[in-house]
Amino acid sequence: MPIRRGFLLILLVGLLFCLSCASSPMLPERGLTVAVWDLENLSPTGSLQPDLGELFSAQIIEAMKKRGDYVVVERERLLVALEELRLGTTSLVDDTTRLKLGKLVGARRMILGAYQIIGGQIRLDLRLVEVETGKVRKAVQKTAAASELAGWLETARKAAEEL
Repeated sequence: MPIRRGFLLILLVGLLFCLSCASSPMLPERGLTVAVWDLENLSPTGSLQPDLGELFSAQIIEAMKKRGDYVVVERERLLVALEELRLGTTSLVDDTTRLKLGKLVGARRMILGAYQIIGGQIRLDLRLVEVETGKVRKAVQKTAAASELAGWLETARKAAEEL
C-alpha cells in the first residue's frame, strides 16, 4: 500500500509538472477556464448560521456554466490536487496559494469571495482574478435580506452573472 501511494504521488507530481509547462490548458477551448473556490464566512463568530460557502460556490459554478463563456474547472480536480499535494484548508487562506493551485489545474481565471451575515442582511463579495498575474479583473458586491436560503442563493447567482 505505501508503495502504491508513493507511485501515485510521483505520477501526480509529474502530471502537474507537465500541466504547468504546457502552453495551453488541457481543457476545451470554447472559453476561458475558471476555478471557483468556496466563499469564506466572515460573519461574526456569534452568528448561528451554518457555513454556506460551499452552497454559494455551487450556485456560482452553475451560473458560470450557463453563461457559456467560461469552462469551469470541476471541484473534484481542485480537491484531488489539494489532497495529493497535502495542502490543508488552512493553506488556502492565502490567495497566492489558491492562485498557484488554480494554475496547476489549468484555470486562467479564479473566483474568490466571502459572505457576511449581520442582522437582517447578507453581503456577498466576489472577485474574478487572473491566475497568471493575480490581477482582479472584476469585483461584485451584492446585499440581500437575510431571511431565507433561496434568496441568498439567488443573490449569489446574480453576483456570478455580473462577473
